[in-house]
Amino acid sequence: MGHTPHELAAEFPEHALKLSELKQANPHFARLADDYHDVNRAVHRAETNVEPVEELAEVELRKKRAALKDEIYRMLTT
Repeated sequence: MGHTPHELAAEFPEHALKLSELKQANPHFARLADDYHDVNRAVHRAETNVEPVEELAEVELRKKRAALKDEIYRMLTT
């Protein structure tokens, strides 16, 4: 499928090392990162019409991605 925008390493390049460390050391963080990855891929597939969804469903996916990203950022910066 090519490059998927909004991958965590691209979103937080200044925290790349901590991203990797937390994924290894913190099961909750690893689950959040996996969930973010899954939702991000779903958003990308919807946006590119690979797997079209209703507009409301796409909006909800974006909201879920944003909430996960916010929680991940909070954990990266505390």
